[in-house]
Amino acid sequence: MTAHSNSFGETGHAVACLGRLRHFLIHGSLPLLLAVGFSLSGCSRQEASAEKSGKSAGGAPVPVLVGKAMAKSMPVQIQAIGNVMPYSRVAVRSQITGQLVRVHFQEGKEVRKDDLLFTIDPRPSQAALDQAKANLARDEAQLENAQIEFARAKKLFESNISSRDDYDKAQANLDTLRGTVLADRAAITNAALNLEFTSIRSPIDGRTGNLLVHEGNIVKAEDDVLLQINQVHPIFVSFAVPEQFLPEIKRRMRDGPLKAEASYVNLDGAPPQGNVSFIDNTVDPTTGMVQLKATFDNTDNALWPGQFVQVAMTLSEQANAVVVPTPAIQPGQNGDFVFVVKADQTIELRPVVVGAGREGETVVQSGLKPGETVVTDGQLRLVPGARVDVKPADTLKPKAVAQEEAP
Repeated sequence: MTAHSNSFGETGHAVACLGRLRHFLIHGSLPLLLAVGFSLSGCSRQEASAEKSGKSAGGAPVPVLVGKAMAKSMPVQIQAIGNVMPYSRVAVRSQITGQLVRVHFQEGKEVRKDDLLFTIDPRPSQAALDQAKANLARDEAQLENAQIEFARAKKLFESNISSRDDYDKAQANLDTLRGTVLADRAAITNAALNLEFTSIRSPIDGRTGNLLVHEGNIVKAEDDVLLQINQVHPIFVSFAVPEQFLPEIKRRMRDGPLKAEASYVNLDGAPPQGNVSFIDNTVDPTTGMVQLKATFDNTDNALWPGQFVQVAMTLSEQANAVVVPTPAIQPGQNGDFVFVVKADQTIELRPVVVGAGREGETVVQSGLKPGETVVTDGQLRLVPGARVDVKPADTLKPKAVAQEEAP
């Protein structure tokens, strides 16, 4: 009976409005025609008001997804873009000139310190070593003879049989040959080193890059780079932070290691963990940023030199922070807000002050209590006081996505 009366009242109101319009069109003048607009506008507003009140009173509940506000410890972090750098980098060169006769490693593989990498043709160096040894044998024989001659000249001089000039010449010849023998021994050491340099070994543990000179080429000493080796265990991540964080960073590093983690797109597993190990000794005056480095063990090779990563540096832990799923936070003209689901399944719009976010969760500094339920999806159709119907997580997925996931 009530529904019929409402329908009849609305119909009668519409008929009355149309009747006034017909009267104005037949008998109206210009003032009357202007008034008709206001009259019809009033009719329209009355109908819209009646329709809105009808929906809010008896409309269907809005389907939504929800989450709980929880109290948990959340890290206070600084986020920055970082660049992965090798812990050390070595450009391998030859210390002698010669032909490269053999390569003993595979490109892109890891090598250990003192592993054999290249062999330069050793024959010229071996010949030079043999020549130096022969020169030493010859000069040692001459030195022995000079010692005998000096002993004879000394005895004759002391017996006043020979002159002082003969004695001095024997002394000079002996000293000269002694110097010659010392030079020969130095030449042997140098020739032995050159022979050793024909075998080029890795100076560090690391991973090899591209082979830059292949077998058969002539290598020029100290000019030609044969190979680049990067040490990746451990590895550096370099990043910059605003200078206003510098006092807090230095204070935290005095108290103990400052934790940092690196993440990137398509990361498989947990983000690598490291410690800040370097703070640059100056702030860049053009950007107001200070450069830092974090050291990562990188035992699983998750980080690669030259890679860009997202660095999160943890300054402290915020205990008992109120945390909600990040999609629950909605931006508004007067600040952020959330839709809170009350016990009677109606909606309350609640202004909040948000803090840091991490891994899909955001800290709410004020406006919420632990245990309250907030809407995480379906907010576009909500108004304060609206009734909601809480659905499982997969209910609100688009049909196309649901069909793709179906077996």
